[in-house]
Amino acid sequence: MSDIDYTRRFNVNIDKDEEIKMILSSVYSSLREKGYNPINQIVGYILSEDPTYITNHNNARTLIRQLDRDELLQVLLKSYLHEK
Repeated sequence: MSDIDYTRRFNVNIDKDEEIKMILSSVYSSLREKGYNPINQIVGYILSEDPTYITNHNNARTLIRQLDRDELLQVLLKSYLHEK
């Protein structure tokens, strides 16, 4: 079989999921470093989309605002349910 007959699969979601996980981990760490309860702060942000729930420390607020809230929720839910 030649390379021309072979169809490659490309999944953007996996790459996007990994990017979201990295950003969320960074934001979590920044909140923790500043003495906040990261879970409470991130939940507050997700529910309200108010960026003031997230510290500016280490550019955390800028990072989390790069994420689409729906995509963020999907990644969190998939992770919680251990889906791929």
